[in-house]
Amino acid sequence: MIEKTIRAFLEQVKFPEINVPDFSNLDWAQSTERLRQSFYRASRAMETDAPMLAEISNIPVEGADGTLKARLYVPLAAGIGPGPAIVFFHGGGFVLGDLETYDMICRRLAHGSRCRVVSIDYRLAPEHRFPTAHRDAEAAWTWLIGHADHLKLDPENMAVAGDSAGGNLATFICQEMNRQNGPMPAFQLLLYPLVQFVDIRATKLNFQEGGFFISPNLFDYFRDAYIEHETDRMDPRVSPLFAPEEDLRGLPPAHFVLCGWDPLRHEGRAYADKLASYGVPVTIREHPGMVHGFMNLTAISHPVREAIHDCGVVVGRALGALGPTES
Repeated sequence: MIEKTIRAFLEQVKFPEINVPDFSNLDWAQSTERLRQSFYRASRAMETDAPMLAEISNIPVEGADGTLKARLYVPLAAGIGPGPAIVFFHGGGFVLGDLETYDMICRRLAHGSRCRVVSIDYRLAPEHRFPTAHRDAEAAWTWLIGHADHLKLDPENMAVAGDSAGGNLATFICQEMNRQNGPMPAFQLLLYPLVQFVDIRATKLNFQEGGFFISPNLFDYFRDAYIEHETDRMDPRVSPLFAPEEDLRGLPPAHFVLCGWDPLRHEGRAYADKLASYGVPVTIREHPGMVHGFMNLTAISHPVREAIHDCGVVVGRALGALGPTES
């Protein structure tokens, strides 16, 4: 059963453009604009009880081809010197999302973890196709490592995190640093991650199983908006589930958050099992009553806020910002 406040929200707003899209008579620009406006309406609701932080500031970071926007969140518990940090990549199928639509998630993640959080505004499709977002993510990660002292980040104690497509970028960073013998994240937080960009049509899905902001048609739209060439769908950069063993051994510990009503649930668990089989420490928290993208709904659901706080506690303990019994 879907958590009742989320079910009521979905039934109220319906999102015809999102759940049953028909893009056959729309060009990329029209389709993308409709999607983005629907997403922003749902995701930008502000909370009246958002946690207080010591600082929230917009900062520039270097992407693959120039400066990207980013946002730094500093919790009240952060010390005056360099401390543990989380680099966060937002979701949205590589087409949607920005710093504003994921502001509440990052605030709560910083508060719960007692770690600084840096949210990255990477470039989006269809204006910027594969592998642009992945190149931006890698460039931002290495730039932050190189400028950690300036931002009071501990470069030896930085995690990557992301939801859906952002979870894809977080997995990519870990695998790519493994391939390059580069600066490896200390931890990975993967929130209902997209770990393959081939197909989700193996199982028939009804409206609720399609989840929030995800359906077979929308999956195809995101994939075709970002991946221009069909041969790239199996590329391990965008489909990390299919990466070879040598890219997976030695990766940092991973915590997965999965949803009971999410077409990506099975592939997320498959990737978790694959990591575990190669010796990577893995933990999984499944929320049976939640839908894909549920962490964007902090304004309407207390259980959503608790779920984000729990994620923060997991990362905070892993990075040493929290003791083993602190929460």
